[in-house]
Amino acid sequence: MGKIKKVLIANRGEIALRIIRACKELEIASVAIFSEIDVEGIWVRKADECYPILGDVVQAYLDYEKIISIAKKAECDAIHPGYGFLSENADFAKACEENGLIFIGPKPEHIELFGDKMASKVAMKKVGVPVLEGTDEPIINIEEGAKIAKQIGFPVIIKAAFGGGGRGMRIVRAEKDFKDMFESATNEAKKYFGRGEAFIEKYVENPRHIEIQIIADKYGNVLHLGERDCSIQRRHQKVIEIAPSPRLDASTRKELYRIATKAMFKLGYESVGTIEFLVDENNNIYFIEMNTRVQVEHPVTETITGVDIIQRMIEIAEGDKLQFLQEDVQFRGYAIEFRINAENPQKNFMPSVGTISKYLTPGGPGVRIDTSIYTGYKVPANYDSMIGKLIVWALDWKGAVKKAKRALDEFYIEGFPTNIPLHREIVRDQDFIDGKFTTNYLDKKMEIFTLHSEDNIKKEEEKVASIMKLIETINKNNLKVKH
Repeated sequence: MGKIKKVLIANRGEIALRIIRACKELEIASVAIFSEIDVEGIWVRKADECYPILGDVVQAYLDYEKIISIAKKAECDAIHPGYGFLSENADFAKACEENGLIFIGPKPEHIELFGDKMASKVAMKKVGVPVLEGTDEPIINIEEGAKIAKQIGFPVIIKAAFGGGGRGMRIVRAEKDFKDMFESATNEAKKYFGRGEAFIEKYVENPRHIEIQIIADKYGNVLHLGERDCSIQRRHQKVIEIAPSPRLDASTRKELYRIATKAMFKLGYESVGTIEFLVDENNNIYFIEMNTRVQVEHPVTETITGVDIIQRMIEIAEGDKLQFLQEDVQFRGYAIEFRINAENPQKNFMPSVGTISKYLTPGGPGVRIDTSIYTGYKVPANYDSMIGKLIVWALDWKGAVKKAKRALDEFYIEGFPTNIPLHREIVRDQDFIDGKFTTNYLDKKMEIFTLHSEDNIKKEEEKVASIMKLIETINKNNLKVKH
């Protein structure tokens, strides 16, 4: 297939910058695209070339005909889609191939298969992966759905058949609530994904959300890079991710690895991907979905394995064979990722917009920041609320929690509300410290954390005001600070 010399990045923000950095280390030229409101994006400055896409600022990253046209004009060999936007669009992957461009990701048929929640569930069941009891075909009729839900037994969960990220998802605990919930879920699915079909399956109470990172080349080599615990969520969207899971027993971990690698080998999967599971209180394993792209939370896996996932994606797309075996993958320590969102946890996680007036980041050993923001950056209202990721690492779980406390206390963004105060509360909560959390963790804790978060914000504002006043006094009187 030949070596890739120039890559267009069909994305924005921190993931675009992350891919640019991976390309630079591989000595590959990078091409950025940007919407009108992203003209000041740092990834635009860091890329070797950049091209605007005018018009609707969201459609700019979804119009793959324009994106492919730019890639050809810039004489690119390949396109990396990042995550979100076009990353799981099989038509885009096919169009890249048809235009002589390498799509840095899985084969279009695998993107298409796993983009269809029902078809993927059937396919995984055929290759021996345990799945939850539920429908095998998408449902659009309320009466039919109600009948199936009653047969399965409540509680059930309604999920958009052609979507993800928590959209079009509702938990129904009683038969009387089904019709309203089904209508709400399918309407939301239609709004965000263009299709309102849903499927229904048994809802598991208090599970852990565990995902397995897969990496596979074109020669049948399928490896895992361990698991991530993504149980701490709000509205079915991940907030904190951990590698490895602090309370997963050895036999369940081994079984998850076996199931995931065997399934991907049988399906002939290529590139990187993530298989997501629920693990119940009795350590029963159930397949949820497969993400055929790099995950937001990939840094925690990189941190404990030393494997650069983005670079390996590019090499696999070039046709290279994996340069290491499963036994060569060594897991060291614990890593925790905190998604830093421009949102107000005290107001039902309402998204924030505004300009960053002060920006202080943590540092030191075992601290990584993946972001594209800076002082003076204007956070737009048009995209996802995540503005960065804080990743911490230590040799053991207790050390990672202590590192997280210190790093979060150093992290300060002024200009609009963020979820940093909420993260500070989580890492001081005894259940988190003990690794005792499931997918309903935040639902139970939010009322307590909200009160504490208000105190934190007030104390932080008072501290900053005090420091600024001291600096003003020093400058005014030309005083020297004694150390």
